[in-house]
Amino acid sequence: MTIDPPALATAAALIRQQDLSSRELTEACLTRIDELDEVLRAFITVETSSARQQADAADDLIRRGRFNGPLHGLPVAIKDNLSVANRVTTRGSALFRDHVADDNAGVVDRLVAQGSVHLGTTNLHEFALGVTTENPHFGICRNPWNHDRTPGGSSGGSAVAVATGMALGAIGSDTSGSIRIPAAACGVVGLKPTYGRVSTYGCYPEAWSLDHVGVLTRTVEDAAILFDAVSGHDPRVASSLDLAPSRTVSDLDSERPLRIGIEESFFFADVDPGVESVVREMLQSLADAGAQVQAVSVPSLSDAIYALTVIDTAETTAFHDEQLRHHGNEYGPDTRLLVECGALPSAVDYLHAQQIRSQVRDDFRRAFSQVDVIASPTLPIQTPRVGEPVIQVEGRERDRDGELMRLVGPANLAGIPAVSVPCGLLHEMPVGMQFMGPALGEAAVLRAAAAVESRYRLPDVPRRRATYG
Repeated sequence: MTIDPPALATAAALIRQQDLSSRELTEACLTRIDELDEVLRAFITVETSSARQQADAADDLIRRGRFNGPLHGLPVAIKDNLSVANRVTTRGSALFRDHVADDNAGVVDRLVAQGSVHLGTTNLHEFALGVTTENPHFGICRNPWNHDRTPGGSSGGSAVAVATGMALGAIGSDTSGSIRIPAAACGVVGLKPTYGRVSTYGCYPEAWSLDHVGVLTRTVEDAAILFDAVSGHDPRVASSLDLAPSRTVSDLDSERPLRIGIEESFFFADVDPGVESVVREMLQSLADAGAQVQAVSVPSLSDAIYALTVIDTAETTAFHDEQLRHHGNEYGPDTRLLVECGALPSAVDYLHAQQIRSQVRDDFRRAFSQVDVIASPTLPIQTPRVGEPVIQVEGRERDRDGELMRLVGPANLAGIPAVSVPCGLLHEMPVGMQFMGPALGEAAVLRAAAAVESRYRLPDVPRRRATYG
């Protein structure tokens, strides 16, 4: 009999108690993939045979009393811009449809060392250069809550896999919000760590000074477990912080009252009224439970999106320049346009953007001297429909992509940790709440997310939406 895939932490405990085998867990995830993925398109590659072999090997070690780590025997999915040795790594592009990676990404090495089971690679916006996971080469990924809606991107496949139980956890990347956007849209927890806290070795670059690798899970505890397992120094990457792996799981139960900052002028400006109401209701609930909620100011945020856009597009175009000139006809139309636009900013624009970035970091640093975390909606709009580039908010037209990135981008610019956690439902779709913290403040943002989770737990994805059309 097939089981329903449990949360990662629950599964880990059951495996250690030998009440559940890795093979049973893996088969449960593979069954979900068979049932759902023809419609949802969360995966590009499913490693069915290899996953079963890995699960059996994990079970054999358990029978001999050996555990490789907290992820031993747990089925995990990996975004398809992270290399897996001797496996096809497409980067979401037709250009790399048959590309076989020579070695593992740094985060994949960590997962292997921990004994996790690799289920396969998840769908993404082409080259991770977009926020909807509408991939012209490997299919449109759809939101499991409503298949007419986008799952967000670019780590949309990872979020969908976790939300539906096709994987117990997943790895994503985040350059301008690409973990937190789909986490909010799909109702899962998405953590973007401090810049350099998780290795980007083997992650196909978007913008090298903004790229982060992080985790998507069903619960905050799961996010802490997975983050602790994959964090740590990687000498192959110059940006990798020379720090031991994190230990955030033990900090989740701290009873010290949270100090939550609210930056009204940026993070609550022009937010959809329904979304704002859900988030403010949760903030009030946290305050009623003892959290200290106070106003903070981050003045340079008024220029943050300009700086992020210049840096992101310029670095992206610099990386893709030669490849685009020789293989531009193999890029999807929206991705090609974005890469071409990155040639527009001048060197002076790029340097001005870096100056703004320094000011944003300084302003955040001052704000975090007063509070533990800063809270906001993850997305200022309700989840858009697939193929809907312009959305309406109170009768005003807004650019979908710009809105989806607007509140999540500053954390990438500053390189600080940020998490999205479900805090409610609006029109039967999840609403995400974002917490940002100081550099290396992953424990603080996860503790804040856990406080939200203790007051609201999103129901399971409705199974009535098992088919599209």
